[in-house]
Amino acid sequence: MARADGRADDELREVHLETEAQRHPAGSALVVFGGTRVLCAASVEEGAPRFRARRGWVTAEYAMLPGATDSRARRERNGPGGRSKEIERLIGRSLRSVVDLDALPDVTITVDCDVLEADGGTRTAAITGGWVALARALDHLGHGAALTGQVAAVSVGVVDDRPVLDLPYEEDSRAEVDMNVVATADGRLVEVQGTAEGAPFDRAAHDAMLDLALAGCAELCERQRAVLGRA
Repeated sequence: MARADGRADDELREVHLETEAQRHPAGSALVVFGGTRVLCAASVEEGAPRFRARRGWVTAEYAMLPGATDSRARRERNGPGGRSKEIERLIGRSLRSVVDLDALPDVTITVDCDVLEADGGTRTAAITGGWVALARALDHLGHGAALTGQVAAVSVGVVDDRPVLDLPYEEDSRAEVDMNVVATADGRLVEVQGTAEGAPFDRAAHDAMLDLALAGCAELCERQRAVLGRA
């Protein structure tokens, strides 16, 4: 049975990636997952945190613009709230998993992920687009070799008793299980965040969702390579 938007259970939403979305950052990308649009910009600053002892660092910031949803969200003027902090940490961990930080000079690369429009999967879109922006920034620095691999992310869940890939808000808001999966291009897992919204789910449902997510991440990695001319 087709989903409300006509997709098969194992089908991604329409995905669009483009680079050079902003002029000033060392690397930038616009990523679109259906109705979700995220602007990712990687900026380079001299100096890394003290604990890095003159070696490079990669971090991330995340924000949802006030007009990203159907009702205006207030700006987080006093710093990111709990949800934003958790997403920032996830993006940063994901990107660092495929960077040889010791191969970088004494710099901090911050990948800013601003949600322009939200329709589910903003954190996974941010990771997928953030990697493209980071790859551009490392090339700009002349340290492209420090990038040890690719990382992408996608949401999966159980909706109407069926495992499905890449949930828009309409599905995410009523899913029986909600999961976000971050994986590398060669199929290794970086992070799995899975939650039963009601009754617990079994190992079979977990494995079915993970299979969908890994296939989705592999397709997203192909999109990343294509937009960077590395296909």
